Amino acid sequence: MILRIDFDSEVPIYVQIKNQVIEGIARGEIEGDEELPSVRVLAEDIGVNMHTVNKAYTMLKEEGYIKIDRRKGAIVSLNLDQSMNRFKEDLNENLYYYMAQCYNRGLSKDEIKDYIDKVFLDFNKE
Repeated sequence: MILRIDFDSEVPIYVQIKNQVIEGIARGEIEGDEELPSVRVLAEDIGVNMHTVNKAYTMLKEEGYIKIDRRKGAIVSLNLDQSMNRFKEDLNENLYYYMAQCYNRGLSKDEIKDYIDKVFLDFNKE
């Protein structure tokens, strides 16, 4: 698993880790039942505090992307149904915000749809 952490970004490192794991799963770069690096190993590899990685893993667990096994550590286990209602609420809130930004910047509905189609193709495994 290769993560690209931007230490100068305003996005917290634990969020960058969480987002990149989710994107890796969507792209097929990280498979179901795959063991992720331990908190200690990943923290050392990217040069951050173990608590930062632990926070990212905790969020991934809460969202249903991983399970924590005491013997094996963090394992990709897509159990996303349990958090679907919360996800839809967050999606609506964030999408509304981004659509407002697009509208304010003069992007057309077709431009937005084209961009969504392009991004979706990055994750479409067919």
